[in-house]
Amino acid sequence: MLEITHLEVAHGEAVAVRDVSLGVRPRELVTVVGPNGAGKTTLINAIAGLLPIRAGSARLDGDDLASVPAHELCRRGIALVPEGRRLFPAMTVEENLEIGCYAAAARRMRGESLERVYATFPILRERRRQLAGSLSGGQQQMVAIGRALMARPRLLLLDEPSLGLAPSIVDQVFAVIAGIHADGVAVLLVEQNVVQAFAIAARAYVLEQGRIVAEGAPADLTRDPRIREAYLGQQ
Repeated sequence: MLEITHLEVAHGEAVAVRDVSLGVRPRELVTVVGPNGAGKTTLINAIAGLLPIRAGSARLDGDDLASVPAHELCRRGIALVPEGRRLFPAMTVEENLEIGCYAAAARRMRGESLERVYATFPILRERRRQLAGSLSGGQQQMVAIGRALMARPRLLLLDEPSLGLAPSIVDQVFAVIAGIHADGVAVLLVEQNVVQAFAIAARAYVLEQGRIVAEGAPADLTRDPRIREAYLGQQ
């Protein structure tokens, strides 16, 4: 489905992602973990078409994404939940959600998609007329995920969905991500919360200083002494 090969992405002359190769199969949940500043957001933004690819390739179903405008990626089945949520605070919850279904095919399923989002996040039904900027951080994250689901994606990209959230809300968010995956959506999850990410992912990549330094099944990676000490706080 998604195939990243020897990807290099830079901010000006500063290379943030170097020689990264990874893949996501249909209906698979894959996570990329690593410390702050490792290049995780740069990586996912390049896949989403928000940053130019300097070298290597990103392909979806064999098609080179570098030649596809960012707004077209949604029609190809990719949706992004960005770091920091990026909502329109002066618009209502429902107006923010409806932005996600601007593509014609998604617009035709607007009603069904809204019901799906409200079934997933019942609090958003109650708050649908409320301004998004007045919501709690956890509720805003729910809107951001719901907005992406309105696009009816085949591949959902999530950038640090647990960032800044209370532990109880983090548990809820990860349960929702697992449920989205169970419904058949492929997921690429970028996270610093290694324990939560490993709990739901089929495969994982560890990114440090812009490079993949380890990959494999989460259960195998947790047996690596360096991974255990650096990311799980275990000796």
